[in-house]
Amino acid sequence: MKKSYLILTSIFFIFIFTIFYLSLGKNKTYNTEDIVGNKIDEIDLELFNDSGLFNTKEITNYNYIALNFWASWCAPCRKEHNVLMQLSKIKNLKIIGVNFKDNHNNANSFLEEMGNPFYISTKDTDGKKSINFGVYGIPETMIISKDMVILKKYIGPLDLKDFKEIERIVKK
Repeated sequence: MKKSYLILTSIFFIFIFTIFYLSLGKNKTYNTEDIVGNKIDEIDLELFNDSGLFNTKEITNYNYIALNFWASWCAPCRKEHNVLMQLSKIKNLKIIGVNFKDNHNNANSFLEEMGNPFYISTKDTDGKKSINFGVYGIPETMIISKDMVILKKYIGPLDLKDFKEIERIVKK
């Protein structure tokens, strides 16, 4: 009896050790940057201040799109806002803002205070549409070509270095 108990216990610990050992080598970091190079799906987003929808297939009307996910309650969004204002001046680029899980009045106040860099403003009040773009935190920005291909994804607030990189991408 003791011998069979010892064998079963040994097998159990070897099994557990093997599982833990194999798990150590796997990358557990959630990262959506691998969506770069893929086409975005056709998705309807509600317009921010109007009734109606913006369908992502409309992106084909523009050379380059910066799809920016933001909210008034997001401190890093406030930090990146000056960069978005600079990006909005680039002729070959249109910025589409997706207001993420936000109070409409707070978002309007944010844009009145900071300025509105968005060519088109949309909203994702429950955050479900943003999942299709791999968004798991804000701010996030994607540079998308006329062919609806994601050229670059930025996780976190845009800075001057990102501005220069985006400028190079859209002026090719």
